[in-house]
Amino acid sequence: MDAPTLQTLLVERVPGARVEPAAAADYPTLVVSREHIVDLLRTLRDDPDLGYSCLVELTAADYLPREPRFEVVYHLLRLGARDFPRPGENPPAARLRLKVPVPGGDARVPTASTVFPNANWLEREVFDLFGILFEGHPDLRRLLLPEEWEGHPLRKDYPVQVSVPVRTTSAIELTEQEFVANIERQRRFTGAKRTS
Repeated sequence: MDAPTLQTLLVERVPGARVEPAAAADYPTLVVSREHIVDLLRTLRDDPDLGYSCLVELTAADYLPREPRFEVVYHLLRLGARDFPRPGENPPAARLRLKVPVPGGDARVPTASTVFPNANWLEREVFDLFGILFEGHPDLRRLLLPEEWEGHPLRKDYPVQVSVPVRTTSAIELTEQEFVANIERQRRFTGAKRTS
């Protein structure tokens, strides 16, 4: 199913939702409003004509200085397995990408963990690295970084302050006799390995 067809179906099934096709090289991509993301995800999962039963990935991107600054990205999968998710169904396997524009000054999106339980972990990761809040999340706290960490390292305006002292090394200097001795020792060692 292509993006315009999916757009038509979703607009019919979720009244008031903003759904627009977006250019993509791999599989259908839709830009959707954050106010309706939960209803759209539930429709994509539960509607027998759609059947996107698996949330594969949930991530984000920072497009500073563009506004809206962020995009939260959902990758969905329809498995294409016989009798799944309901007996008698056999829809073909398919992938779908949803993009939710999020303004930099109001970086929040409703949680998808009520529809896809694995979104719980993925949303914590996005919160930790980008600072995007997921409203209604049952346990929104840092996942990868310590609680006392300041800032969100995947934001483009995150201050990169790495202070590593420069280390220099001098070239290894061998005499001609030491070089020849090393070669002969290596030959004896590899020769001993071959004979055993």
